[in-house]
Amino acid sequence: MLFIIACLEVLLAVIALAELGLKISLAALGAIALLYLWASTRDVGGNYTPLQRIEMPWLYDGIAEMARKAGLPMPRVYLLDDYIPTAFSFKNTIVLSLGLFEVLDPDEILAVAAHELGHIKSGDTKTFPILACGRYLMMGLTAVLIVLTRNAPMSMAALGLMGLYEVTRANFHKEREFRADETALRLLETPLSLKRALEELKYYEDLRAGIKHRALPSIEPTIERKQRTQIIETHPSYDERVLRILIEINRGNMLNHRME
Repeated sequence: MLFIIACLEVLLAVIALAELGLKISLAALGAIALLYLWASTRDVGGNYTPLQRIEMPWLYDGIAEMARKAGLPMPRVYLLDDYIPTAFSFKNTIVLSLGLFEVLDPDEILAVAAHELGHIKSGDTKTFPILACGRYLMMGLTAVLIVLTRNAPMSMAALGLMGLYEVTRANFHKEREFRADETALRLLETPLSLKRALEELKYYEDLRAGIKHRALPSIEPTIERKQRTQIIETHPSYDERVLRILIEINRGNMLNHRME
């Protein structure tokens, strides 16, 4: 669907601007392709430390076992020197911030890693960058059409396609988050640890929001970092994810009872 929307935007540019539109579209596609190739060759940099088994054998071995269950090679695992609990994945790499180790127990940290393995298993670490590049393409062509055509119907059509792309992309991201959770539940020895991890992270974020709203001096005055405001959320809420996890666990329990 996202590919079709992007193709319609390119077609709109060609219809509106004829040969100039075709040239601009080809140039934009070339630039986006180069951007993707450049991004795909970049590696971690900054305050990242490769995880060594000797440092945390429980984490290294736990991820290795889950990767084996998922049919994946052992991913590279990096620790990020950041007190904010966060995790993400790219290529065949998982990054866990040191802040996670302050708010989660070992089982919950493994649950977070299992979620990231779910993204790798589903190919999201390759797909998400492509969708982001497609977003830049849509924004660029929409701007070109508005500036060069000065035609209200064409401008509205371009804006409509860009809006449709954003909504579809957001829904795709949300479904992939749910799918990564479902994969994690199959990889974990204690599936409920993922639920606990999400609840702990939600509590932490609510606490940060409370500190911000009270506007009182704190031990960590920089705990609130500037966040980019998103018009359309690309991630489901913690509550949505917890509910889906409980449904999946109950469904699995019911299936096991029937088999017995």
